[in-house]
Amino acid sequence: MRAPAPAWATDLNGETIALAKATLGAALVHATALVGEVQLHVHRGGLVPALTALRDTPGLEYQQLMEIAGVDYPERAERFDVVYNLLSLTRNHRVQVHVHTDEEQPIPSVTGIWPVAGWLEREVYDLYGVLFSGNNDLRRILTDYGFRGHPLRKDFPMTGYTELRYSEEEKRVVYQPVSLAQDFRTFDFMSPWEGAEYVLPGDEKGALPEAKGAYTPLTADQVQKAGVAQSATREPAASSEQYAKTTADSTADTGKGVSDPDAKPEPADPDVKPTPNADKSGGQNQ
Repeated sequence: MRAPAPAWATDLNGETIALAKATLGAALVHATALVGEVQLHVHRGGLVPALTALRDTPGLEYQQLMEIAGVDYPERAERFDVVYNLLSLTRNHRVQVHVHTDEEQPIPSVTGIWPVAGWLEREVYDLYGVLFSGNNDLRRILTDYGFRGHPLRKDFPMTGYTELRYSEEEKRVVYQPVSLAQDFRTFDFMSPWEGAEYVLPGDEKGALPEAKGAYTPLTADQVQKAGVAQSATREPAASSEQYAKTTADSTADTGKGVSDPDAKPEPADPDVKPTPNADKSGGQNQ
């Protein structure tokens, strides 16, 4: 049974770039293939005609707008990239369309091509502050009412500008400037499995192999093979050292205690009366 759509293949990238260059013309800044996907950079003014051509041109046919993403490059004059991710159902292929802008120059809205772009453009506006001309409902969608700033910009502080909490005194949610109970701690994100620059407790155990064939970070000429080297041992001071005796003249004296010279025989228990067993041998009842 054949699949309902052709298998995805990177060999479509070359013909996609060639056809996009011929179709988009002056609207295309440049086209390239990175990490297996086609990236088309277009002028801001030619965005709508370019996306329409990518949707309707035979051989391209990118029918679906899957996502609109934003990227912030603060060092550039036009610091924002708005990326349109398109999918061709008939060709089972994806393409990314990039357009540059700044904080003031709006990007033409593509809600006339894909109505779903209204929500996606609101997300980019909310998180990056990019304006879209032609979007009649350009409001914040992810942040709270009265939120200041755009949280995915690189220059936005990690703690924000204001915080909200419930006030027991006023019996309502109140806004106030951010106040931290403690300063941010500095963390290093080096993985000890990938090789940290410091020595962790327990790393010294890796200096020698634990057994034959066990992993060790040292080379074979730095350590002796496991099983060859043996730790130094010492002989016990006496065969009965565990009993704290220094000498043992015979096996009968090993662990043998000395009777107390003042010890007296204990009196017999009057409640213990020997009784004969069934075999006529002596016994006792208690």
